[in-house]
Amino acid sequence: MNRLLVIVIGILLTIAFCWTGIVFSSYVQLGGLEHYEDEATGEFYPPPRAGIAQRGQKVYQELGCVYCHSQQVRRPGYGSDQDRDWGERQSVSRDYIGDRTILLGVRRIGPDLMTVGERQTSRDWYHRHLYDPRINTEGSAMPSYRFLYEERRIEGEPSGRALDLPEGHRPSDGYEIVPTSRAEALVEYLLSLRLDYDLPEVPTE
Repeated sequence: MNRLLVIVIGILLTIAFCWTGIVFSSYVQLGGLEHYEDEATGEFYPPPRAGIAQRGQKVYQELGCVYCHSQQVRRPGYGSDQDRDWGERQSVSRDYIGDRTILLGVRRIGPDLMTVGERQTSRDWYHRHLYDPRINTEGSAMPSYRFLYEERRIEGEPSGRALDLPEGHRPSDGYEIVPTSRAEALVEYLLSLRLDYDLPEVPTE
């Protein structure tokens, strides 16, 4: 009986030690982080995401994009992220304080997306890529997300939101491909992924 009590106490102490070392110490170290205010401009960084981009983050999560793409630029010596033009500086804890869910990822089947909004600024490019990744990147292993788009009959004038697709991907005559609200939100979220600002802990110059 005494041995059982010692085992139980040992297990509880181990759990408490782990919680203190991982959860509590991280909170003490990072819990006080706030947005950085640039005194010269009065701007706060990282900038807050627009409402539609916040909705797009939820779509990103629902689609499981985090299983193939990371959102963390590693510092030199810990990877070749900067050599690949995935960011001019490493990402740090303060870059994520505006996000309720941190989508760091665990592996990279596709490229890192932490700065994809800087590298690619065309909404049309993103929509074509989501509709069929092979349009933009030959041989891409990324699945198509055509279900985020509607094929509908053109009535009157074509929609200004319709995709400009290359030959072989266009719908039948008299029809057009239009993004759903989920597709538009996801694209706005991807465009919001940027590190084009300085922080005290990682100046770019």
